[in-house]
This record gives sequence, C-alpha cells and structure tokens, in this order.
Amino acid sequence: QVQLVESGGGLVQPGGSLRLSCAASISIFSRYAMGWYRQAPGKQRELVESVTSTSNTNYADSVKGRFTISIDNAKNTVNLQMNSLKPEDTDVYYCNAQNEVFKNVKYWGQGTQVTVTS
Repeated sequence: QVQLVESGGGLVQPGGSLRLSCAASISIFSRYAMGWYRQAPGKQRELVESVTSTSNTNYADSVKGRFTISIDNAKNTVNLQMNSLKPEDTDVYYCNAQNEVFKNVKYWGQGTQVTVTS
C-alpha cells in the first residue's frame, strides 16, 4: 500500500552532480528513519546516507563531504544531493523508510539508476 518512488537518476560525467528525490504516498517522516541505499550487480545493498526522526545522520565514508540527505516534510519527499560524483558511485539507488518503533516495518522504492562515466 505504501509507495516510495525515486527519481532524478541518470548519466553524468565524473565531477558532476545529481539530485535524487523520493516521493512517498503517505506522510511517513514521523517515527521513520529515511535513507538512501545503493546496490551494484552481484553486490550487497549498502547504506549511502540516512537521517532519523530526531535528525541524526549516518553515512558511508565514501560519500562524506559529497552527498547530503534532506527531508521536505511538506512535500513528503527525501532528497539526496550528490556532488563530485565518481565512477565508483555508479549503482542503482534505493529509497528506504524504516519504522523506528516496529523494526520489521520497512519500505523500499524500486530504485533509480545512476551512471558516472567519462
């Protein structure tokens, strides 16, 4: 019933920028941690950056200083600003909503492709 829909992926040259957006079908910010994950073919899905309902953030060392997650509660969206992109950032990026009270309640988007190449 709950839907998370990602957008903003595409093809970009190294050093370029992209802004990913995740739109939720309902208001889920309250008591949810929101995050972006990525997954390469044959690899495990890994955390890129997340933010809790109390505004605590967590992020991968590989994106420190380059990516920034933000929440727009009025628009029911979570964004990921991606700067100084590298070829290693090429992956499918997934939006995630994790309930902070019931740990088994988790939602995923279908993913959006980001390709960084010269």
